[in-house]
Amino acid sequence: MLEHEGDKPPFEERPDRLLRISEVSRRVGLCKSMIYRLISKESFPKPHKLSPGASRWSEQAVVAWIADVRDGFEGKRRKFW
Repeated sequence: MLEHEGDKPPFEERPDRLLRISEVSRRVGLCKSMIYRLISKESFPKPHKLSPGASRWSEQAVVAWIADVRDGFEGKRRKFW
């Protein structure tokens, strides 16, 4: 049982969400064209193609990319594209 009422377990398993390009762009602070440029250079997670006109990104992959880029900038200048 949890010590305090309303406490959540330290880690909850959440299903992965699939994000549209607009949400990905908002989260990473980059425009659509820059995201696709980074994908072509294999510096950004590739989307899942749901249909010929629909691509979605794994939320977990985007969050991991943000953490990786943020960690790489601590105390040094690093180009990620």
